[in-house]
Amino acid sequence: MSGMSNSPRVKAKLEDTPYLVSFTDDLGHAWSADEPTEVGGGNTAPPPDRLILAGLGACTAITLKMVAARRQIPMTNVEVDLQLNPGGKPEAGNDIVRHITLTGNLSDEQRAQLLKVANACPMHKLLTGEVRIQTELTS
Repeated sequence: MSGMSNSPRVKAKLEDTPYLVSFTDDLGHAWSADEPTEVGGGNTAPPPDRLILAGLGACTAITLKMVAARRQIPMTNVEVDLQLNPGGKPEAGNDIVRHITLTGNLSDEQRAQLLKVANACPMHKLLTGEVRIQTELTS
């Protein structure tokens, strides 16, 4: 995954439309987030929780494709279905359920290898590891 080795940077800016946030990153990409209409947003873009799930899903799929290609595993496609707290918000922490559908003529051993790879993707490690957030106000 390119961009992972250097220090990734994203800037979020609140727009004039209620709850619409525009993002830019150090690689020149632009995207946005919003909130659903029932909480006063315009529902014009995914809300933050979906963006977190999307990051994990993208990282999982990309990592699996890279490793399958490198090891010449005949995986033709991958789909990742993610859900946050499907059983409701737990008392402590949060639960992400990730269903991975692998396409291709794969042996049980190859499928087991790819499951191990998915659990070691960089965003999986980030979300399950210790994360420290240092916050400063700037003018």
